[in-house]
Formats: sequence, structure tokens, C-alpha cells
Amino acid sequence: MRNFPALVARFAGTGIILAGTPLHAQTNEELAAQVKSVSEELAQQRARVEQLERQLRASRTPIPANTRREAAQGRNPGASPRDLLDSGGGTMPSMAPVAALADARGTGAPEGATVGRAPQSANRPPEVAPIFEQPGVLTPRGQFVIEPALQYGYSSSNRVALVGYTIIPALLIGLVDVREVKRNSTTASMTVRSGLTNRLELELRVPYVYRTDATVSREIFTGAAVENVFQTSGKAIGDVELAGRYQINNGGVDKPYFIGGLRFKSRTGRDPFEVVTDCATRCVGNTTGTGLPLDLPTGSGFYSLQPSLTWLMPSDPAIFFGNFSYLHNFKRSNVSRTVLSGEQEQLGEIKPGGVFGVNVGIGLALNEKASLSLGYDHSSIGRTYQAGQPIAGSVRTQLATLMLGLSYRVDDKRTINVSIGGGLTRDTPDVSLTVRVPLML
Repeated sequence: MRNFPALVARFAGTGIILAGTPLHAQTNEELAAQVKSVSEELAQQRARVEQLERQLRASRTPIPANTRREAAQGRNPGASPRDLLDSGGGTMPSMAPVAALADARGTGAPEGATVGRAPQSANRPPEVAPIFEQPGVLTPRGQFVIEPALQYGYSSSNRVALVGYTIIPALLIGLVDVREVKRNSTTASMTVRSGLTNRLELELRVPYVYRTDATVSREIFTGAAVENVFQTSGKAIGDVELAGRYQINNGGVDKPYFIGGLRFKSRTGRDPFEVVTDCATRCVGNTTGTGLPLDLPTGSGFYSLQPSLTWLMPSDPAIFFGNFSYLHNFKRSNVSRTVLSGEQEQLGEIKPGGVFGVNVGIGLALNEKASLSLGYDHSSIGRTYQAGQPIAGSVRTQLATLMLGLSYRVDDKRTINVSIGGGLTRDTPDVSLTVRVPLML
């Protein structure tokens, strides 16, 4: 046993403590028995490590070279075999060392000994490129996120109004009013988010809106041979919003995350009933004037409350996500609007319809910095009521948008998010472009 000191030093590097009487008091037979026992345990531990490596290779997850080095050096002993198999997102935890595996079976290190430090469990859902208004990742506790954003939207619509009567089906006696409306809207916003806890965050959004509308009309059978263009614009602060989100459960690999949200929208923007309308005396039942506002509003004119439920489902290498929401608009009483003569036209009680919303999507990680998202957003807007009766011409409206998003992480504190939306129904804006730059403080 001349090489016994070298064997002891070799086994000591594995973190295994040789229990028993002092070495000088043991016989050669006792030492040989202990060495044989330790050698058998070491062989079993090596076989266990090889088995784990074969399972990892079978799952088609490459094992980095530094992982095997860390295993030999005894780093990250808290990682369990289940962690090695379930780890996702492209980051592999370190291999559990021989001493940790032996201790897991109740052998090797003495009872109560602490070997290394267990990894912290992830309490936050994975990040995806945000393409909807409801972000799916909560802000960590004690951190602030400032998110400047710029959104542009364009929509166009055609309307043909026939006012008259027909002598035969092919001949109309009366007025044919053909209108083409082109709308451009640009919104610059500043959003501030703060994490109160790892599960709860608050958000404040302040928008500034600039809008331009151009209405091209041509009246046939009235002697007009040229097209009339009615242009108007408006710019002011929009409706300030306050929102809160709460992570309901602890998700994980193949386990969904559920996040509840509540958003309140104010009436800080310019009211649609405050702007002057192009009508001589009144607009209801009066064809004098275009009936269009001379200055465009920048707010909805109604307080709103929107509860929502967001879910995220990690499924390597993709992340599925979606959202269900309902926007409730509070009614207003004694509503009136101003016409050209300066008179106030009384409209009475106005209650906009509620909005049911749903969106679904999938996020794919292109590399450790970039991700791509595809989604579909659908909103169903109810009818508007005046004095308890549906307004003439008000029907349920369906808005459908196909979304494409790209997210690029510049560094640990800055990310650039770009999303593009295309309308799928006639009432949906034709195109929308949004650029967000979240800054972590």
C-alpha cells in the first residue's frame, strides 16, 4: 500500500470524507477494505454520470465542454438529474458532481453536510417579442422599466350613400354621395413599469396623439364636376392609462404561466364631443354640412375598465401565448356637442358598447439575443346606445389583425421591439407599426 496516500488525496478531491478511526490506528486489512468500498462507490457514481450523459444525448441537447469540466471540479452540485433533463431556453445547468450524487443516495458525505448551493428557481416566465398591448413578462421586484414607444396607423374606407328613389332598377333619381376617407394616426407614448413584488407590477402610460383625416367626396347629379376634399387634424395628450398585473401561478417547462391584469383608462384626451362639428344648426336629422369634426379628438371621451387574463406556455424551442380581455366603457349622461353656429346640440345619455378581445401567438428564439413572434388579434365591439336605444346605423363591429413582432436585446438593460400589424377586415386599420424600446433601471 505504498500508493495509499496518493489514493487518499485523489478521493479527497471528490468531496467524499473517509469515516472511521485515525489512519495510524488502522491495520492494512482495514485500510484495504475501506479503499475497496470507496472504489466500488466511485465506480457506481461514474456509471450514474455516464447514464445521465446518455440521457442528455438522447434528448438531442448538446452538453457544453465546460459542463463536464464543472462536473469534475465539483461546481453547481445542487443541480439534480431532473434539472438537467428539464432545463430549457438554450442554457444547460452544470452537471451534478460525484459527491452530490453519492450524498443523494445517503452515502459519501456525512449527514447534514452542505455541498455547494442549489440553483434558484425561475419565478418569471420567459420573454418573447411583445406584439400586443399586454406584455407577458412581469418586472422583477424593486426594478423600474421606462418604455418610450412610437405607433403609426393608417386606414382607408370607401362609402357610397344613395339618397333618392328609383323609377326602374337601373335609374336613380336623387343624390349619390361617394366618399373616401384616409386616416393617419401617430401616437408617441411613455410607459413606466415597476415591480412591487416578483409577482406584482404596476404600469402607467401617457400617450400623445397626432391625427390627420382626409375625406374625398364627389356628389353626382348636383352639378359638381370636381371632387371635394375635407381635411382636418388634431394633436394633444391622449387618454392616460393605469394598469396592474399579477402572476397567478408558478409555471415551468410544459407548464403554463397565468397572469391576471386590470387596466383603467381615463378621459384626459380631447373629448369627441368637445370639438366643433361641421353642421349648421344640428347634425341629427340635418344634411346641412358634412357632419365631420373640424378638429380631431385625441381621446375616447369615456372612462374604461379592462380586466384580462394572459397565459404563456413554454414548449422548447417555442413559447405559446395568448390573452382574453373585456373592455367596459362607462356611460355618460347629459352629453352635448358644439356645431358651427356655437349652439350645443343635446345628445342625452350615451353608452358605448363593450369590447371582447382575444389574441394568440407563438414566439421563437432565433438566438440568445433575437426572438420572433407571430400572432392574431381579434376584437368584437358592441353597439352604441343613446338614451337606452341603439343608435341608427350602429352595429357590432369585428376587428381582426395579423401581427408580426421582432425583439432584439442590445444589452442587459436595453431591448428593441418592433411589431407590424395588417388588418384583415374592412373596419380594421390597414397597417400599424409600433416601435418600443424598454430601458431597465
